[in-house]
Amino acid sequence: MAEQETPVFQIQRVYLKDVSLEQPNSPAILLEQEQPNVDIQLGVEATPVAEGVFEVAVTATVQTKIQDKTVFLVEAKQAGIFEIRNVPEDQMGAVIGIACPQIIYPYLRGNVADIVTRAGFPPVHLAEINFQAMYEQQQAAAAQAEGQLPQ
Repeated sequence: MAEQETPVFQIQRVYLKDVSLEQPNSPAILLEQEQPNVDIQLGVEATPVAEGVFEVAVTATVQTKIQDKTVFLVEAKQAGIFEIRNVPEDQMGAVIGIACPQIIYPYLRGNVADIVTRAGFPPVHLAEINFQAMYEQQQAAAAQAEGQLPQ
């Protein structure tokens, strides 16, 4: 009987991979009294780095506008390196798509709030995210798209 190897899930490092801030209409836009509209987009990506080692990144794009003029735009990518070994193949997607982003996301939230504050604006606090629901939606959308492809 073959011995089952113990699953390994370890965080090697969490780091801010990329960040940018733009205020293309400053200083004039800063004098506006109108409340800006805030648009927040999130994404998750994973890249194999070595055997059993993955980089998982969560990106956030925060754009605030008054009418059609951008007040500020922040793009940030928080990443982590994870060692994931001996996890059943059918569970790998969930580990990479749910567990890893849940670990990285609080760092991203803090960095985005800090950058926005340092830019001279009230902090933007990204909402808590249910990465399991997000993952399940992506899986359902992918399955539906596969079903629509011609055979």
